[in-house]
Amino acid sequence: MKNYNVAVVGATGAVGNEMIRILEERNFPVEKLTLLASERSIGKELSFRGRSVPVEMLTESSFAGIEIGLFSAGGSLSEKFAPIAARAGCVVIDNTNAFRMTPEIPLVVPEVNPEAIALYKNRGIIANPNCSTIQMVVALKPIHDAVRIKRIVVSTYQAVSGTGKKAIEELSLQTQALMNCKEPVVKVYPHRIAFNCLPHIDVFLDNGYTKEEMKMVNETKKILNDPSIAVTATTVRVPVFYAHSESVNIETEKKITPDEVRSLLSTAPGVRVVDNPQWNQYPLAIDAAGHDETLVGRIREDESIPNGINMWVVADNIRKGAALNAIQIAEILIRKYL
Repeated sequence: MKNYNVAVVGATGAVGNEMIRILEERNFPVEKLTLLASERSIGKELSFRGRSVPVEMLTESSFAGIEIGLFSAGGSLSEKFAPIAARAGCVVIDNTNAFRMTPEIPLVVPEVNPEAIALYKNRGIIANPNCSTIQMVVALKPIHDAVRIKRIVVSTYQAVSGTGKKAIEELSLQTQALMNCKEPVVKVYPHRIAFNCLPHIDVFLDNGYTKEEMKMVNETKKILNDPSIAVTATTVRVPVFYAHSESVNIETEKKITPDEVRSLLSTAPGVRVVDNPQWNQYPLAIDAAGHDETLVGRIREDESIPNGINMWVVADNIRKGAALNAIQIAEILIRKYL
């Protein structure tokens, strides 16, 4: 098998760290790994396959000889550097919101629409969806194929790691302060996150939704290639370190029973059904954290409508919601297209 020169852009961030770890875990055929970040990270070294790799400064000349670029350094940097990398012959897999809704750029979840990867040739860029969208469509794709989903109502309970390392630290420090009867410091979020829930992720838009909520609406339609699906979302930040949880309600065109949903999902790629409520077994954030599967449980009929199903969907937002999804895209890319 050919080995590839791979760059991780945003290597020192939470997702960048996880990308490096997963490249090693999955034995991705890396010839040379280049770690790129901002000037303030120069001098740092990160471990890969038992050796230290220096972090280099991201510049316009960083992509000479790079074949695959895993980007997770923020939308503005992707907007600037992803086209530069693509012109240098690098296929970019971008984890930001910069290109997700660009029509000619594929938005890919490998378990859902792997065929879209072929469209990377349009611009040399493949977009990685939003973390909360990824786990939801992994769970819904087999149902949509079987009975067609007409409407989705989703409420998310999202971990602070989705915001990054500073948010993880803030939750930890606020928790410690409150447990020691001290006033917590609030910097990352507009309100205290410790022992609290914030119905506010990303900026508010003119329609009253947040940008995060509209990402889920628009990305779901693009990934499932069905603009007629009605989607509404409420996204909430909760005091959990890792793994997003979602309450998902769907209305389907044809009737499907909870047992049929369990049967479909039990053989679906990337899904693990955890649904034995009589034994208090259902998906938990602490069980999903650090694992690759999307966990689905609390599968039950919505008795308020003729063809409705409720479910609870949980996945590690840093792994399947970001780093793992990107590397799974890269694995298909090298296997079928490069």
